[in-house]
Amino acid sequence: MKVHFLPIFIRHFKKLDSGIQEEALEKIELFGDAKNHKLLKIHKLHGPLAGRYSFSVNYKTRIVFSYINKKEVVLLAIGDHAVYDK
Repeated sequence: MKVHFLPIFIRHFKKLDSGIQEEALEKIELFGDAKNHKLLKIHKLHGPLAGRYSFSVNYKTRIVFSYINKKEVVLLAIGDHAVYDK
């Protein structure tokens, strides 16, 4: 799976603590292999974010993404549950 990043995702990522950045990079690496998607508990979002998906970095931090096609995704946002309000 090829992973792309929106510039806003990168800006928010850089504002995170280094420990959370490391955790996020590990999860993004796992995410690159579709076999790990069940492990990451990927779920479809509803409401204003319908058509997008999310997975957890840790108990507090989430990554929101969209599929471009079956082999490519774009990471849209990273942050706590407030990321769902954007």
